[in-house]
Amino acid sequence: MTDTPHIRFEVADHIGMITFDRADKRNALSGEMIAGLGAAYAACDADDDVRVVVVTGAGTAFCAGADLSPGKSPFGAVTDAASFRSSPVRPLAWEVRKPVIAAVNGAAIGLGCSIALQADMRIVAADASLAVLQVRRGVIPDAQSHWVLPRLVGAARAAQMLIAGRTITGAVAAQWGLANEAVEAGRVLATAMEWAADIVENVSPLSAATSKRILWRSFAAGPDEVDTLERDAHLALMGQPDSIEGGRAFGERRSPVWASAVPRDWPFAD
Repeated sequence: MTDTPHIRFEVADHIGMITFDRADKRNALSGEMIAGLGAAYAACDADDDVRVVVVTGAGTAFCAGADLSPGKSPFGAVTDAASFRSSPVRPLAWEVRKPVIAAVNGAAIGLGCSIALQADMRIVAADASLAVLQVRRGVIPDAQSHWVLPRLVGAARAAQMLIAGRTITGAVAAQWGLANEAVEAGRVLATAMEWAADIVENVSPLSAATSKRILWRSFAAGPDEVDTLERDAHLALMGQPDSIEGGRAFGERRSPVWASAVPRDWPFAD
């Protein structure tokens, strides 16, 4: 991908690291940053060397949402309804065939919170503010937050955030199950990287990608459809090098040496 202002992207040790790099504006998202995030996601999805993605913010905030600087309000009248998207980042985090971890090191507000919700896992600062408060700005939450949030925390808690526009802390997010872990702000990125490194070492890339595909599809599927997805996955993965290596490494009490790579070995047409 090409360099994008205020988006840092690098790959090291099989981890794709994406950083909102606009600390002086609390990482408020410009149109260029939104496009840059999507480009970084696409690059991670296409790179066999990337096994995990970590998204975080520079400074003390994760992302303060859309840029509301004078003359840049995103809430003006839509002039091109045909091309308008309420979820502007493409691909979506759940469409990336690698686990995506949001390292929410500080405030995640509006679209910033919605982006974190689209990740597979969230490590948050215990004192961070999380809110999708667009109803308090005269519009509504975006980026499929009405679909994701109630499935993560239930309808009542989702209504508290979506309809009432109330703010919660990272500690509460962990209590609700919205965050996987809440830690001190200074430990957020390190903790997320520990999770990422554990996945790189101990989880088959193809198994992780396949399980992620089923997990997100299960939100809109019935049990029979999930059963079919799991059956197809088993047929694709069983007897392959990673399934043999995983059992062998466990028996020999050593770290596995994974042979698969995604997208190189992706067996599904969709």
